[in-house]
Amino acid sequence: MPIPKDFASPVRMSAKERTFSQIQRWIIDGTLQPGEKLIDAELAEWLGVSRTPVREAFQLLEVQGLVSMHPGKETKVTEIEKDDIFKMYSTMAALHALAAEVTAKIIVPEQIEQLRAINQEFASAIKSGQPYQAMETDEQFHNQIVELSDNPYVTTFSASLQIHIRRFKYVFLKQPITATQASVEEHDSIIKAFESKDSDYAQVLMKQNFIRPMQELNEIL
Repeated sequence: MPIPKDFASPVRMSAKERTFSQIQRWIIDGTLQPGEKLIDAELAEWLGVSRTPVREAFQLLEVQGLVSMHPGKETKVTEIEKDDIFKMYSTMAALHALAAEVTAKIIVPEQIEQLRAINQEFASAIKSGQPYQAMETDEQFHNQIVELSDNPYVTTFSASLQIHIRRFKYVFLKQPITATQASVEEHDSIIKAFESKDSDYAQVLMKQNFIRPMQELNEIL
C-alpha cells in the first residue's frame, strides 16, 4: 500500500526512556523529595513497567547527579545544597556569555525577530502573573541563543545545569524566582547587541542577566 510522502512516524520511546523522563520530572518538580528513598519495585508498579527500566533510569539519573546509588543498599534522591546554586549560576553565566559572544557574530535578522517574539511572551507572562510560564519562556530565550551558537559542549553542559537550577527553583524556593521587568530589559539589550553585531557587549549583558538573579538569591537566602 502507498505511504504518504509527508508522513512522519510518531516518536516512540522505550520503556527506559519513558521511565527516565518521568522519574526525572518527579525529582525536578519535587514530587520525589530530596533525600527520599527510591524503591524500584514501587516505581515499576506506578509506571507500569518492569524493574529493569527503572534500574536503568537510576543509572542515568545518577550520572545527572539527581540520585545517589548504593548497590545492595539503597537509591536516594540527592539533597539540594543552597551553596551549590551560586556555583551553578556563575558557571551558567560563563557558558551563556560564550554562546552570546558567538551568536552575535552569526545571527541573522529572522533569528533576531524570533528572540524578540520570545521576549515579548516573557514580558506578557510576567505582567499577567504567571511565574512558571515566565520561567519556561526565559529558558526558551536562553536556549535559543545557545542553539544558535552551534557549540555542542555549551549545549550539553547548559542543559545539565538547567535541570539542577530548575529543580532548585521548584523544590528549595517552592516556586520560581520572581521574574522582573529588569529581566525583560536585559533580554532587549542583548537583542540590540545582536543587531549591531557587538559580540563583546552581548557577552557582558548575558553574564549580567545571570549574575543579577544570583545576587538577589544571595539576599533571599
